[in-house]
Amino acid sequence: MTNSNWKSVYTVLSEEIENGLLKPGTRIPTEPELVARFGTGRHSVRKAVDELARQGKLSVEQGRGTFVQSEPMIAYALGRRTRLRQNLAEQATRVSGELLHAGQMEATDRIAKELGLQEGDSVVMARRVTLADDLPIGVGEAYRCAKRFPDFTERRNELGSTTKTYQSYGINDYLRAHSTIHSRLPRGDEAKILQQHPQMPVMVVRALDTMLDGSPLCYKEVVWSAMRVRFTITDEE
Repeated sequence: MTNSNWKSVYTVLSEEIENGLLKPGTRIPTEPELVARFGTGRHSVRKAVDELARQGKLSVEQGRGTFVQSEPMIAYALGRRTRLRQNLAEQATRVSGELLHAGQMEATDRIAKELGLQEGDSVVMARRVTLADDLPIGVGEAYRCAKRFPDFTERRNELGSTTKTYQSYGINDYLRAHSTIHSRLPRGDEAKILQQHPQMPVMVVRALDTMLDGSPLCYKEVVWSAMRVRFTITDEE
């Protein structure tokens, strides 16, 4: 087998995945092991694995290895009362998060319109990565009026959840006013953060949360791993 004959490696591994010889979640052999097995060069092995990852059949996780991709691990229901932790807790999934960046900024035209502000008004922005059982599933930004929620990020870090943080402001309930979903390729550092192939699409959810009277609370733009999250749309409470 020549170095250029990567398709043979690709075909064999693809068939083994489809036939269940390599089961979902299984770590595939290392690159040297595949080189020895197929009698080919590293270039062919890397190209075959890269193509399988691009197609979503393999997941390359930095520091852990390359795994056969499972079905989406999270069923995330988007409804009037969308609550991430409740969604995941019902699936016996441990959810955690990490604050990547936070601070105040001037509202762009889109953010201002969503929050009922003027373009250039000050908003509090927090960028977080969300993990389910220690695997990253989403990364994105949340924007809130800085005048109304000047220390939201600090309270959120202390209390551990968005719902509890709103309660500390006297807001005991809130609704999802709308959610829009579209797909695209990851940008910037999104693929690295989500530990997925840069040509594997992501799902972008833009959403507005409001008080019961419709007053805007938070506008979000979150990028979700299409490999690990499956969305359902519901009108249930």
